[in-house]
Amino acid sequence: MRKKLIAANWKMHKTPEQAQAFISAFLPLVAEHNRDEIVLCPPFVLIPQMGWALRGSRILLGGQDIFWEKEGAYTGAISAQMLHAVGCSHVIIGHSERRQYFGETDSTVNLKLRAALAVGLKPIVCVGEVLQEREAGVTEDILRRQCSIAFREISAGGAHPIIVAYEPVWAIGTGKTATPEVAAEAHRVIRAQAAESFGDDVAAKMKILYGGSVKPDNATALMSQPEIDGALVGGASLDPKSFAAIVKW
Repeated sequence: MRKKLIAANWKMHKTPEQAQAFISAFLPLVAEHNRDEIVLCPPFVLIPQMGWALRGSRILLGGQDIFWEKEGAYTGAISAQMLHAVGCSHVIIGHSERRQYFGETDSTVNLKLRAALAVGLKPIVCVGEVLQEREAGVTEDILRRQCSIAFREISAGGAHPIIVAYEPVWAIGTGKTATPEVAAEAHRVIRAQAAESFGDDVAAKMKILYGGSVKPDNATALMSQPEIDGALVGGASLDPKSFAAIVKW
C-alpha cells in the first residue's frame, strides 16, 4: 500500500508573518494526523523560518523549483544542495507554470530531476496536458512523452524517490477538476510509462499525485481512487482550515 502524500504549493504567496500565522493555525488541526505524509512548499525565502516553526511536527518542507547545477554564476537560481541544506526533503519540478512562464522543457525537467536525486531530495515531477491536447485526444501521448524524457538516464535503483504529479493544465486555477475516473486513467498511463522506464516493481511503488483545483469538497472522491496517491494543492492550501480539510479527507 502506497502511503498518500498531500503537498501544498504556495506559489508566490505569503510574507513571513502570514506564514507564521498559517503554521500556528494549521498545526493544531493536523496534530493527530499520521495517515498521510504532509509537505509544505513555500517560497524560498520562507523555508528556513518555517523549518524552525515546524520542528517537532511530522510536516515536511519542499521547494518549488531548483536549478540543475551545484553552484555558479546563475543569478537568481537555487541549487538542490541549498534546499537540502536548509531542511527540505522534497522539491517540485516542472510545474506547468514553470513551463509556461519560465521556459521549462521536458529536457530541463530531466536535468533538475537528476540533480534532486543526487542530493537526496524527493522530486515531485509535474506532468499534464493543456485543454487543446485533451480535446485532440493526445493526452496519453503527451503524458508518456513528458515522463519518458524526464526519466532519461535514471536507473531503476535510483528512481525509488521519484513522485509524479498529474496536473491537467486546464484544471489548474480554473475551478475545473478532472473527474476521479479521468484522473485515475491518466495515473494508469503514467504508471505504465514508469514501468517501461524502471520496471514493474518501481512503478508499483511510485506515488502519483493529482493536482488541479483540489478542494475540500472533491478531495475525498479523488483520494478514494486506488490509482491516486495524494494531491498537489495550490490555492486551497493557502488557508489552514481548507488545507487541513483536504489533508483529513
